[in-house]
Amino acid sequence: MKVVIAGSSGLIGTALVAALRRDGHEVARLVRRAAGAPDEFVWDPARAELDARALRGADAVVNLCGAGIGRRRWNGSYKQELRDSRVTPTDVLADAVAATGVPVLVNASGVHYYGGETGDRVVDESSPAGSGFLATMCRDWEAATKPAADAGTRVVLVRSAVVLSRAGGMLGMLQPLYSLGLGGRLGNGRQYTPWISMDDEIGAILFALSNDKVAGPINAVGPAPVTNAEFNRALARAMHRPAPLVVPAFALRALVGEFAQEAILHGPRAIPTALEEAGYQFHHPTIGAALAATLGRSGAAR
Repeated sequence: MKVVIAGSSGLIGTALVAALRRDGHEVARLVRRAAGAPDEFVWDPARAELDARALRGADAVVNLCGAGIGRRRWNGSYKQELRDSRVTPTDVLADAVAATGVPVLVNASGVHYYGGETGDRVVDESSPAGSGFLATMCRDWEAATKPAADAGTRVVLVRSAVVLSRAGGMLGMLQPLYSLGLGGRLGNGRQYTPWISMDDEIGAILFALSNDKVAGPINAVGPAPVTNAEFNRALARAMHRPAPLVVPAFALRALVGEFAQEAILHGPRAIPTALEEAGYQFHHPTIGAALAATLGRSGAAR
């Protein structure tokens, strides 16, 4: 296939480009600077500008654009940036895909589509959108793909959990703390922490690209949900370090504000029904197996 990727320089995008090339596919990368390689094509989502050559002969477009939700403390302007960095590129790509007849659009989304107030209730792709900033943003993000779907493109919406990688993301931030014996649960620890290994995140995207039966939302989450306390116990076991600390909810709210309430102290108990029913086989079905594989350590695969 020829696969066009927006957001190819991010944590997931970098791994996806490598996987596609390893499997013999052609990759075209959309960049917002001057093109510096034959596979790079310039675009400017804010101006709705896209080098038409990028989509010529494309079999699929993968959109992974979006500023990091935990990169800095939220305020009004940053929340607008979070939203614009997702919805605006999706608007541009969906229109371009519709106009050029690209058959597949795989678009990123987030598992916080379901909101954080789900408690112990299991949610899957049939569950409704939740409330709050992240849920509303994910709903609007997904809705921006409508022009492509209306044009007959097979649209897949990848509602990703926290992706486990040594290269960055949440695990990249936690590793140094755990190495110093400063790990522990966040809040009361009873909230769910949706997770997925990088191998399965990439595997799910590749599966969506190649499987014509996969359309609409898919939860890119590990099939065995865990609470925050369980996640931290598994990480401590994987790193052979104690995790004695507890960060109280009030301290998290003071430190990171609204982000803590929406994305740390609450999380959906999401399961990957659509992927499993379509036949996807997880490489790492448990948090222990995922952390052991990610960290390259033994003794944690439970």
